[in-house]
Amino acid sequence: MAVARPAARVICLDGSGRVLLLRWHDPVDDRTFWEPPGGGLDPGETALDAARRELREETGLPGEAVLDVWVPVRRDFRWLGVRYVTTEPFYLARFDGTPDVLPAALTAQESGAYAGHGWHRPDDLPEPVEPPDLEVVLRSLIQPEGS
Repeated sequence: MAVARPAARVICLDGSGRVLLLRWHDPVDDRTFWEPPGGGLDPGETALDAARRELREETGLPGEAVLDVWVPVRRDFRWLGVRYVTTEPFYLARFDGTPDVLPAALTAQESGAYAGHGWHRPDDLPEPVEPPDLEVVLRSLIQPEGS
């Protein structure tokens, strides 16, 4: 059975155009993967507010950097034995230079699964990455149609 949990993610770009990805290890499926910061919405929270909160919690970066610019991304993935099928907004945040990343408020579950981070060129993303079509998502978010 698939779960449709409301969530939001953030594509962070540094001054060189590299994207921030967090590395996670799922102990249930024994799988390690890369993914943009983000997570589930709290009750009564908007997707933008969740994206800003999750960015602060998972990276220590300022939530105010998240712009109200996003694209919908269809997701189908497993985490801790649960299959999630949903559409998540992926928001954009831009930074001058390359800011330091230091998780500020990971849950106990996240702390046990967090395996680091990295800034990656969009044309040289690590594997496996979630979502698998992240390069397409990046292009559509950075260069929206009609621009």
